[in-house]
Amino acid sequence: MGKTLSFLDKSFWITESDANPKHVACLQLLAMPEHADKDHYVPALFDEIKGFARGTSPFNCYVKTVLGYPIALVPVKKLDMNYHVQLHRIDDVNDREALDGFIAKLHGSRLDPDKPLWQYHFIYDGKAGTFAIYARVHHMYGDGATLVRWFQSGYVSRPNDSTFTPVWALKRLRHKRRETQSGYKRLIAVGHALKTSLDLAVIFLRIFMKVLRVNPHYMPIPFTGTKTILTGQVEPGRAVATMDLDFKRIKQLARRTRSTANEVLLCAFDIGVHRLLQDHGQTFPKALFSNMPINLRKPGEKTTGNKIAIVPVQLAHGEQDPYLRLRQIIINHRIVKHAAQHARPAAFSGYTIAIQSLALVFEWLRISNWVKPIANILVSNVPGPKDRRYLKDSELLACYPISTMTPGGGVNITLMTYSGTANIGMVCCNKNVKSLQVLSRYVTEAFDMLEASVDNPRLKIEDVGEHIHTMPVSIVSEH
Repeated sequence: MGKTLSFLDKSFWITESDANPKHVACLQLLAMPEHADKDHYVPALFDEIKGFARGTSPFNCYVKTVLGYPIALVPVKKLDMNYHVQLHRIDDVNDREALDGFIAKLHGSRLDPDKPLWQYHFIYDGKAGTFAIYARVHHMYGDGATLVRWFQSGYVSRPNDSTFTPVWALKRLRHKRRETQSGYKRLIAVGHALKTSLDLAVIFLRIFMKVLRVNPHYMPIPFTGTKTILTGQVEPGRAVATMDLDFKRIKQLARRTRSTANEVLLCAFDIGVHRLLQDHGQTFPKALFSNMPINLRKPGEKTTGNKIAIVPVQLAHGEQDPYLRLRQIIINHRIVKHAAQHARPAAFSGYTIAIQSLALVFEWLRISNWVKPIANILVSNVPGPKDRRYLKDSELLACYPISTMTPGGGVNITLMTYSGTANIGMVCCNKNVKSLQVLSRYVTEAFDMLEASVDNPRLKIEDVGEHIHTMPVSIVSEH
């Protein structure tokens, strides 16, 4: 039986191009077991895992189309394991910058649309006791919450666990077919649809009121973001960088500042991106925006596919005190969260589809360079395992998520928490910025300064190119 697809799932197929592939991925770093033969361990593991040639849905499914339009995911008779699982030997797997560069080349290519949409790449050097796996899956298979849940099920909590099975071969619970709705239930569904339409109309009305400056305290107006060398038409080629932050420190700082971990990270990323762009001669008359993914699932819901909304959030501007920049972000972030909490999930999803679809049309028409972007960065936080995990008898050291590019470009930053550490993956189009390695350092420095600024208000960040055209009116005026 094939799997049906939602419109959001289908959108990742319809809008895919050679310049903007729509897969998401993760770079996993693993440690071989003690006394392993460093030259032969990974090839042997590769041969063993490659032997799992029977996949389960959706990993055994290709996309059935009619005139290029995706209809459903349909099982294939046989997986081509030479395509899906590959082995690479590089010079030094512990050279992080070189490894990130190798991953960027893999990430910039498209998955074969005639095959099930996933790949596993084993990467080793034959000398180190560590190796890497780059795994990628098409975004139409699921969103971050879905893919991380699958990822966790493919790893075990103890080495040499006899129940080990790779993620593509794991059996999953089938969802019950929907029962035929009675007339009463159909009437209830119509009522929900009407309420959802009303919520969606209210969202657009409030956005329009903000355009008229009648209701300034609402979500940012779409397509009013700042153009930078990272935004515009997405072209072939990617730059990738990975980094780590101590998540315990992030949570402690969030408690001390009465913020959330996401807000702390938004502040550090905002400062880091400002510094990166300033290195390339950029100046900023107003705040940058971040796209914020919102998981629309109910607590405990384990549906597959994509069930998210992505809306812009205004970041900070005009303050050199990192703590005051954080306070700005807290206010702006919570304005958007408040809007999301007071609308039905389906309405917020509809708003996302409307503005993102328009961005996709601009990308398809190749006019994104002439249109202001929805946002400058996308930051997504996905909770991962709290304890150590193993792939057969190899310990997972880190897992860096690497996402797709949003229409209109920018930097996509995704982090997964694993065993007390935030593993962060950053990706951008490399048409103007060839490397994101310096961004890793800038973000680390920004977080360290933000942490220190809580107790030391004299700490100021260096000039990040912000120009203030109009100063806010002070409560106390000097005569």
